[in-house]
Amino acid sequence: MGLLPEEAKVLPPPGLVNRNSVWLGLCGWATAMFHNSLNRRPALKAGVHRQALFVTIGWFIGYHLTKHENYTYARLDRDMNEYIRLHPENFPEKDKKTFAEIVEPFHPIR
Repeated sequence: MGLLPEEAKVLPPPGLVNRNSVWLGLCGWATAMFHNSLNRRPALKAGVHRQALFVTIGWFIGYHLTKHENYTYARLDRDMNEYIRLHPENFPEKDKKTFAEIVEPFHPIR
């Protein structure tokens, strides 16, 4: 059992490169750089294996946060559409207007 329920498995997986993964991967790398600077080591050259590990952990957490975010928004959309379907009297159909009916006529001032 994971953090997501079984109904989340029907959603398509997010892309490997998404904003949460990139952001948290960069935060992991910055954490490794900060740790090196606190220990008075060369920031970029010391502990490259830790840098790669922190980037990987951040990327993994970001990927799973994106999966949870997609599931949350899909669940909210499902509930909202179900409510609209069950209560059509609260959501009447609006009459269709053309673009010309919405925009006021243009009269240039010369």
